[in-house]
Amino acid sequence: MIGKGSRSPEVKKALIANRAVYFAAIGGAAAVIMKCVRSVEFVAFDELGKEAVRRLTVERMPLIVVLDIYGGDIYA
Repeated sequence: MIGKGSRSPEVKKALIANRAVYFAAIGGAAAVIMKCVRSVEFVAFDELGKEAVRRLTVERMPLIVVLDIYGGDIYA
């Protein structure tokens, strides 16, 4: 998951349970980030536009791990 803010305790628990991570995108770097996207596939809720669930194939995208699989939270 990629975003730009903190997540709820429920999301943090789900990330740990599913051994998933939450990445933060660098604010103001949309042009750089867009160049890293190789393909986009709509997974669910495409009618929601920018809030739809998508699968991105990326290369060398500048992201920061915010929540890790052990419960680490860089915002805490």
